Amino acid sequence: MASRDHDPAARPVRTPPGRKPPLSSRMMRAIWRGLPDKRHEVGWEPGLVVPAADGSPLVTDHYFPRTTGDFPTLLVRSPYGRGLPWSPMYGMLFAEQGFHVVLQSCRGTGGSGGTFDLWRNEAADGLATVSWLRDQPWFDGTLGTVGPSYLGYVQWALALDPPPELKAMVVQVGLHDPYALFYADGALRLENALLVGLGMTYQHRGTVPFARAALRLQRRMRDIITARPLRGAYVSALGEVPWLDDVMTHPDADDPYWDGASLARAAERLSVPTSLISGRYDALADQTFEQYARLRQAGCDTALLVGPWTHTSAMQQGWPEVFAESLAWLRAHLCGESSGLRPTRVRVHLGGEDVWRDLDDWPSLSPATTSSTTSWVPTADGHLDRRTDAGTTGGAGSAPLASLRYDPADPTPSIGGPLLSRTAGPRDNSVLEGREDVLTFTGPPLAEPVDLLGPVSARLSVSTDTGYADVFARLCDVDARGRSTNVCDGLARLETVGQAPSEVTVRMSSTAYRFPAGHRIRWQISAGAHPRYARNPGTGKSPVDAVDFTPIRVTLHSGSVLMLPHGSRPA
Repeated sequence: MASRDHDPAARPVRTPPGRKPPLSSRMMRAIWRGLPDKRHEVGWEPGLVVPAADGSPLVTDHYFPRTTGDFPTLLVRSPYGRGLPWSPMYGMLFAEQGFHVVLQSCRGTGGSGGTFDLWRNEAADGLATVSWLRDQPWFDGTLGTVGPSYLGYVQWALALDPPPELKAMVVQVGLHDPYALFYADGALRLENALLVGLGMTYQHRGTVPFARAALRLQRRMRDIITARPLRGAYVSALGEVPWLDDVMTHPDADDPYWDGASLARAAERLSVPTSLISGRYDALADQTFEQYARLRQAGCDTALLVGPWTHTSAMQQGWPEVFAESLAWLRAHLCGESSGLRPTRVRVHLGGEDVWRDLDDWPSLSPATTSSTTSWVPTADGHLDRRTDAGTTGGAGSAPLASLRYDPADPTPSIGGPLLSRTAGPRDNSVLEGREDVLTFTGPPLAEPVDLLGPVSARLSVSTDTGYADVFARLCDVDARGRSTNVCDGLARLETVGQAPSEVTVRMSSTAYRFPAGHRIRWQISAGAHPRYARNPGTGKSPVDAVDFTPIRVTLHSGSVLMLPHGSRPA
């Protein structure tokens, strides 16, 4: 796509309009602390109409420095409306620092025309918006993008065929693969589906409608997640949401329904400098680590910041750090001001010690190729022993070590972890581990601290009596008082034949964590985490359509192994 001539002398002189940003945005801006002093007063042009790829009107607000001169432009496209918190967080804060900010409602949301589709229009609509920008007298030809979650997805969509004006991206707790947001190895991430349905359907309508819908969902949550069948149960709280019904009834990643949904390929050949920001308990952390690996392989200039955050707390308690990181990256690549950049490519918060570490790089996503990986094996008496022989894989074993009975009618609950809800993050697992449907294997008190940096995974040798089960594996830190705190986890589905054990590998995400001396490493195993994941009915039927449930006996066999990436790599 050709760029128009952006010679400043060729552009007409423009007198900025004098309208101030909304009062609600100015009030929210006034309560923030720990942010840099503003450089400019901010002007606001609301309700601009940008033609989408098919001509549909995309309603857009323009924030800008009320100062004479040229400034780069940031494009922020959102399905969640253009009011709070987006107006102060992106419109005002970045305009104060010397950027034009174009805050746009995706089609079918926030007054924009057309029908919202979870992913199918973002690439074309993003390019149409850049085409519109080229005709604006204040656009100087330098463009960046920034935003969290789905606002990251629209950035990857634009990066599929990046326009020449695009010079920098900042993807905060971002999404690139909708399937992975809704499914783990074919198991429906039920809580994610409901909360995304809530946000996409109501947040762009305003604070009051969204709050009412959120309260309605909270009140009816138990009835929805325990409904038989699960299909359509959300309608009582959210109303009809056609795309959500489609998502919940297409569990196969290879289904044509998901064609084009993943934008992983955008990073594989990208040359636009891209900063990635996530948290250890972010529901989209795995997607961030995956894109970082792709960007590094492509030779793209990239940086990674991983804080002690969940998906939502990164944009709340973590906002001063997230904003500072984002601003430094955008100034460096759009304004030529590189003094704010940190000297290393990666900065991570080390859990368990509450310190930040600067690193030259992030380890491989594959535990099998991480040189510092060590293996821990469970024993029949509930211990967890470090393997002293070489190798990191177990091989199918035959001796049973322990078993549990999973009853879908009384499912193992989910406690903390990488969720979208307010219950996300590190939590005390003691009550959970006291249930009969949860197995734990615990190592001895550590003589010295153990640092983990990188991907954690488990290979389990498992048999079942029904042939169908889920396996949920979690790594926990047990302190001297016996409190068990979750570090990272994952789930996989399996089918077994007869009484013979089958092998299944559970990817338990990546982490940066220190187990202090005197603490113990614990491996927790169960057959579900509800309502984080929909209940496995034990019959092979779809969890969305199942009416009849069968309790499942899950037996763990020798040959199972927990793989931990030991050792940090400080810069």
